Amino acid sequence: MANYNQNGFRLNGDSLKQDFELISQALDSSVSGIIITDNTQPDNPIIYCNSAFETITGYSRTDIIGHNCRFLQQADRSQPARSQLAEAVALGKECRVEIRNYRKNGDLFWNELYMSPVKDADGNVTHFIGVQNDVTKRKKAELELLDQQNHMEQKILDRTRELRESESFLSSIIQTVREGLLVLDPDFRILSANDHFLRTFKVSSQETKGKLLYELGNGQWDIQRLREMLIKILPTSNPIVDFEVEHDFPHIGRKLMLLNAYRIELEGQYKDQILLAIEDITEKREIERRKDDFLSIASHELKTPLTTIKGFVQMLEKIKPKNASEKFEQTLAKIAKYIDRLNNLIAELLDVSKIQSGHMELHHDEFDFDKMVAETIENLRSSAGLHELKLEGKLGRNVLGDESQIIQVINNLVSNAIKYAPGSTEVGVYVSRVGEFVKVSVTDQGLGIGLEDQKKVFERFFRSGDIQRRFPGMGIGLYICQQIVKSHGGTIWVISEKGKGSTFSFTLPIEGRPQGEA
Repeated sequence: MANYNQNGFRLNGDSLKQDFELISQALDSSVSGIIITDNTQPDNPIIYCNSAFETITGYSRTDIIGHNCRFLQQADRSQPARSQLAEAVALGKECRVEIRNYRKNGDLFWNELYMSPVKDADGNVTHFIGVQNDVTKRKKAELELLDQQNHMEQKILDRTRELRESESFLSSIIQTVREGLLVLDPDFRILSANDHFLRTFKVSSQETKGKLLYELGNGQWDIQRLREMLIKILPTSNPIVDFEVEHDFPHIGRKLMLLNAYRIELEGQYKDQILLAIEDITEKREIERRKDDFLSIASHELKTPLTTIKGFVQMLEKIKPKNASEKFEQTLAKIAKYIDRLNNLIAELLDVSKIQSGHMELHHDEFDFDKMVAETIENLRSSAGLHELKLEGKLGRNVLGDESQIIQVINNLVSNAIKYAPGSTEVGVYVSRVGEFVKVSVTDQGLGIGLEDQKKVFERFFRSGDIQRRFPGMGIGLYICQQIVKSHGGTIWVISEKGKGSTFSFTLPIEGRPQGEA
């Protein structure tokens, strides 16, 4: 069996191994981001990236390997540079473009990309090498120069700035928002507080305005996690978003708060001030906890009588009269079918309950990945109807992980591909190795998913409007898949377009999740 190094390269002999290790060290020393993609695999996935590429993009190697480079553009898909890259890949030619990319935290950066094909002895393109440099500062200067040349836009910006700098305008916003809002100076002294904050935390304006945040209520707001959050704001312009703080206030009890903080960068009297939004989510979180508890209890309580009913149905099937009517047999079969469907729904609810409570167990063992996939697909063929399940690709080695849970992921993705593509006749499953990961992709020619829904499709209980109207379900299958893949140290994502089908892919580390990794 061929050997591969940690970057996914085939090794033959100690000398070649040393050469590849030297090349890898050299690439990791480069200040330019470097990636290598495999053109022999569908969608040209990334099989190698150097350290500089991780630094530039903010993504870790686990997030990168197995994806096509287009994931860096996120929803910004109308750029001409993307068409240039696609054409170069199709023709197997080199290409140089400047393209807008987005870091993992959502920040925009401009990327100067030089892409070059790698060909084998027969002239076939096997790989592409991409060398990338962050040219954001240069592009920012060009855009600023362009803005200066547009006098009309400048006048509009000036008028808008004057309006935003108006104290009455800012005060009206603060009083209107239905959550606690504070405006702080650079020393964290309170300049203003809205009525919602005063009512929620039972303080007066005189007790609040002009006070240091940490001194409010005789030191009740001297919260270590709050200090840590605020110290991170002023040195940068990055906002703090959805930062959870839990604290036990002597007079109003324990509160769970969701904090959002922004540095105000308007010129003039508001420069370097901090806008702090405080949402009390204590009750909301308690309602979520009760809902989870209800789902857990209801699922467990339904499981026992449903098992009993299923037993009685099986007994009826065994003792049914030989001359039973066709209608009797059809009715019995329908009952058994709907009992199985209800059983599956309850099993999914129990899985969600385990995930939410942190009790989902993983049993890591080595297993034959190719055999597992083949058997899973074969078992699904009986319920695939008119759909042909087409399996391609192999890993060719064992994987360390929880086999039963990974089967559950593949079952869910293939079942969804069948369910949401009623007008098509084929579902494709492709298995490949990408670096130290195995990648599985499930492709259908069904309804497709819009960009906005793609951001939410792995959320618990999420179902888009079109799907909800046409197909039954609870919207928890993909959430469970994501949690299983995440718990194995892999990633799962979707590439889709409305009316043109979807491809759900996930990667798993072949050697199992590294010890100590969160």
